[in-house]
Amino acid sequence: MTLLAEDVPRYTVTAAAHLAGMHPQTLRQYDRLGLVVPRRTAGRGRRYSARDIADLLAVQRLSAREGVNLAGIARILTLEAELRALRREVEELRAAVHADQRVFAVNTAGDAVPLAPGQRPVQRTVSAGALVLWRG
Repeated sequence: MTLLAEDVPRYTVTAAAHLAGMHPQTLRQYDRLGLVVPRRTAGRGRRYSARDIADLLAVQRLSAREGVNLAGIARILTLEAELRALRREVEELRAAVHADQRVFAVNTAGDAVPLAPGQRPVQRTVSAGALVLWRG
């Protein structure tokens, strides 16, 4: 999986806290609560991405301005992440269709995988009971 530019972990706790206008301890608390969980370096240091900073600002806005509790904020952030992933998958599938790849297989994880016309799914990516769609 290739990271998008906004997902590359770059900022230390101090830098991320400064960018988000928060105290570094607040970021650590959000990490412990699972609200905004940064990636870790080999030495276990936290590294925040631009998306993490945006999520921190969203937590602040939802909490302070809209009165959403932390459990609600966690659910909102989870749903937004799922929505981003689904939109990315739809775009990949649309690109495959526009590239004249009109055959898709569904692997055991439920992911649609584009196949070239005439190509068969590889056994390790598609189980015997997987759904295969042909579109003409």
